[in-house]
Amino acid sequence: MYVFWGEDSLCFYNDAYRASIGNERHPSSLGCPAREVWAEIWDIIGPQIEQVTAGHGATWNENHLIPITRDGRHEDVYWTYSYSPIDAEGAVNDIGGVLVACTETTTQVLTERRLREANETLEKLVQDRTQALRLFGNIVQSDRAPILAYDHHLRVIGFNKAHDTAFQRVMGRHQRSGDLLPDFFPPDQAQTLRALMERALAGESFSVIEVFGDPDHEQPTWEITYSPLIDEEGTIFGAFHVARDVSERVRAQEALATTQEALRQSQKLEAIGQLTGGVAHDFNNLLTVIKSSTDLLKRPDLADTRRQRYVAAISDTVDRAAKLTGQLLAFARRQALKPEVFAACDSVRALSDMMGTLTGARIAIVTELPEQSCFVDADPSQFDTALVNMVVNARDAMSGEGRLTIRVGAVQRMPAAHQHAAVDGDFVAITVTDTDCGITAEHLEQIFEPFFTTKAVGQGTGLGLSQVFGFAKQSGGEITVDSKVGHGTTFTLYLPRVAAPASTMTDHEPPALVDGHGTCVLVVEDNAAVGTFAVQTLSDLGYVPVLAGNSEEALAELAKDADRFDVVFSDVMMPGMNGIELGQEIRRLYHDLPVLLASGYSHVLAQNGTFGFELLHKPYSVEQLSRLLRKVSTWQRRKRIIGQ
Repeated sequence: MYVFWGEDSLCFYNDAYRASIGNERHPSSLGCPAREVWAEIWDIIGPQIEQVTAGHGATWNENHLIPITRDGRHEDVYWTYSYSPIDAEGAVNDIGGVLVACTETTTQVLTERRLREANETLEKLVQDRTQALRLFGNIVQSDRAPILAYDHHLRVIGFNKAHDTAFQRVMGRHQRSGDLLPDFFPPDQAQTLRALMERALAGESFSVIEVFGDPDHEQPTWEITYSPLIDEEGTIFGAFHVARDVSERVRAQEALATTQEALRQSQKLEAIGQLTGGVAHDFNNLLTVIKSSTDLLKRPDLADTRRQRYVAAISDTVDRAAKLTGQLLAFARRQALKPEVFAACDSVRALSDMMGTLTGARIAIVTELPEQSCFVDADPSQFDTALVNMVVNARDAMSGEGRLTIRVGAVQRMPAAHQHAAVDGDFVAITVTDTDCGITAEHLEQIFEPFFTTKAVGQGTGLGLSQVFGFAKQSGGEITVDSKVGHGTTFTLYLPRVAAPASTMTDHEPPALVDGHGTCVLVVEDNAAVGTFAVQTLSDLGYVPVLAGNSEEALAELAKDADRFDVVFSDVMMPGMNGIELGQEIRRLYHDLPVLLASGYSHVLAQNGTFGFELLHKPYSVEQLSRLLRKVSTWQRRKRIIGQ
């Protein structure tokens, strides 16, 4: 676009001027002073025109912003102006006017501006990224934890100062980029390290604790966190690890574990001391009754009624002593149980009346029993004892007044308790809930300990709940307690649930055998006093006993003539071959000769059961001995009759 000026007025313009500038500056402007036509920009172009007319040559002034109206729209447009002097004929020589050539440069200016702004932004981004990279680099280098990155070939591609220092400390050399890391470690460590590095390269993030280092330098314990290196496209191009020397922590944990074990041993010794003291106290009381009664029985002028009273006192005291040892063995899980399948609901029903007598009229007993029978495989006698112990414990906690609820139900899970994890399976839960004042947190962890009791002296032995605990554990179950102060307490006994037993005919228990009728019994007992007493007792009952001091003597007697014996009555705990091993040998050699075992305690019986032999618990009564001898000998004779 070209525009011609005279000395002071607009004298010519071309079509491009009209199209670009707009109607307000088209032909009506011809002849008008230039300063009026271009008043809004005269301050810019006026000095340029004056310089040209003054003979100072051509002058350029670029990129002026001029407001125009074009197509009904107001726009701010950039222009570039070129000024040249012309004569009257239009030649560019003598000064007669000024030729002004205008070119719209809006697009150019805006493009240049955007480019400049983009360059400035890019420069800032590069500067910021450089600063960020420098910052992250400083962070990594300043971290006291060893950091190392590697590629898919397990070659080192970067590490910080802490890693180099640690590597030199444990391997005796500096780390270098390009090192194949596993090659510097002993074979077993290299195999472990290679597996860990490949796990991270596969995309896994994880932490491990391992020992790494040259045996000739140091072998610390490291806690190492592995992570994959991922680029912007999500591709794994390597991995890195952050290591921390946790040797001191591990040593501290080991020392703590040692201390805790020593504490546990100390607590065990303390518990043994409490147990010993409690047993001694209770047995001394029992022995006092027995001793006093036997002294009084020696008096020649003793009336028959008193004699019977003292004999009854001795018998009752022996029963109490047997119960005490039974509770101790149950707690220690050393009681020789006689498991059989029975319905827990039926046992609870059978004990209901007796429980009412135990608790008294001021305690309301509620039983919630399901319609279906819940069968368990356990010692029914010990089950009854455990239930009674829980009821008595609840009665005492409620001070003889309150509400006692007994529930039986099938459950599919035995919860975690006493440092044992939960167990999924079929169980029967027997819960005893009372309305007592609750058990404090400090006592909850102690209530199953033997001889622990919050009762006054003489009001409890502290063995009731320990018997429940031992019975539950030995039967493959658990006992839990849930109590809140002021809201009552619930004990739950869990026992494995089994299928209902097949219907079988049970033998009628034989009556006590007052007269042995010449039944020949081989008595095997290593304790001379007990053996002599057993022989005398059996002789008084009409048996024909033969005493053997150990298993070897018993087998020798049988080798002479096994047919003369009707039954073998043997102790379990004997030096050399024990009673169970003897019974198994007799079963092998003389399969039709019955064996009756007697035991006060046997870890073999406690762990493995009776191996199918009939068992008589010590201390036993004459009636119990006679009844079981009759039972096993009768059973064997019946087998002979039917040809089994």
